[in-house]
Amino acid sequence: MTARQAAADILHRSVSRDGFVADLIDDQLARAPLSPQDRRFVTQLVFGVVRRRATLDALVRPFVNRAPSTVDDRLWDVLHLGAFQLAFLTHVPKHAAVNETVSLATHVGSANATGFVNGVLRRVADLVTDDFTETPGAAALPFDVHEVQGPGGREQRPRFRVLAVPMLPDPVADPVGYLAAGFSWPKWLAARWHARYGDWEAARLGFWFNAAPPLWVRTNKLRTDRESYRVQLAAGMIDAEPGPHPQSLRFAEHHPVRELPGYADGDFAVQDHSSMLVASALAPQPGNRVLDLCSAPGGKTTHLAELADNRARIVACDPDARRLETVTALCQRLGIKGVETVQLKDGAELPAGPFDAALVDVPCSNTGVLGRRPEVRWRLKPTEFEHLIRLQTRLLFQAIERVKSGGVVVYSTCSIEPDENEGVIAAVRHGIPALKVEAEHHAVPGRPADGGYWARLRVPRVAPFRS
Repeated sequence: MTARQAAADILHRSVSRDGFVADLIDDQLARAPLSPQDRRFVTQLVFGVVRRRATLDALVRPFVNRAPSTVDDRLWDVLHLGAFQLAFLTHVPKHAAVNETVSLATHVGSANATGFVNGVLRRVADLVTDDFTETPGAAALPFDVHEVQGPGGREQRPRFRVLAVPMLPDPVADPVGYLAAGFSWPKWLAARWHARYGDWEAARLGFWFNAAPPLWVRTNKLRTDRESYRVQLAAGMIDAEPGPHPQSLRFAEHHPVRELPGYADGDFAVQDHSSMLVASALAPQPGNRVLDLCSAPGGKTTHLAELADNRARIVACDPDARRLETVTALCQRLGIKGVETVQLKDGAELPAGPFDAALVDVPCSNTGVLGRRPEVRWRLKPTEFEHLIRLQTRLLFQAIERVKSGGVVVYSTCSIEPDENEGVIAAVRHGIPALKVEAEHHAVPGRPADGGYWARLRVPRVAPFRS
């Protein structure tokens, strides 16, 4: 199997909602005998096509001389794969992008469509020039952010690839249309973010979410410290820089996680910097009994245990038994003790209190992590927010009811939507006026990591817990 064939198969499974893209890639690569270079290429192709689907449609559809509904879904995947290579991968020669992708038509069961694919991709190849500009426009395709030497030193500037003819909405006359097509968002989300952020900040988010997110790890303070682990990495010629969190390291390049030094010994866990801030906000102490209400896959659960020097009692809950297995496996690798996993089946009561503290890392829209979970932008619907907010509010109330008077609750999301964040806190405080917000934090995407939110709440002294 070739890298492009593997990518086409993963895209087909992704469209059928067979799982998250990252998990589908791992599953496919575990079964495909590909070289490390081809494995990286598969990942680049799949994430790129899913992130850029709307942009690729804007480039491809004008050259499809038949009704879109008559083109098989797998053939659309092939066209998207070819267009992505032509428009966004400068290291792939145009002739290779066209010829190798045309051969995929046979792989996806459309051998009679090779001429059709060839014709469309050659038109796209003629459309995409080798010129770049720093100015958006109907003939300027948002490409990436690059570093240049400016008057005050090195600067990060946006880069747009010049098209031979205009293919995108005009960014001045139709800014929402340009954001949707150029940065590949659903139009409702483009309108939502343009209204909140304006042209340039919305575009900055677009560049961030369409780039490969950096690899962050949290050093396991039970096994090592950050500087010692950096020395271990340096011995293997691997460069990583300290992040703002005292346990965080950001890698200069991506590496297969299981091949990093210290993986089997539990020296680190993969976790984004903004996610590390959540458990630190709760600051559990040795001897605490902690409720972790939505624990899978276990990054924050294990961080709570580390912060309490492995001497807390953590009740880790999740409705999915299979995802709870990942919590157990991570605890075992990191040497974490004192974690009890509890599956919360439909209608099940939460574990009884009183707890000293609770972490409520709720299901959310994931709008702060669209780079890591690119399929979210296509799966999320504007009608889902009402359901999510009701669920988030209910879970927070339930956690507060089980924390002792004077205890601490941290509410967190990986969303950048105010109604899921401070809006939920306001609703709960309306019901419990004595609930105190001690601190809150908005993690802005790209500064320096994923987006999200947390609030640290102090339960009023008079609040009873429910057993």
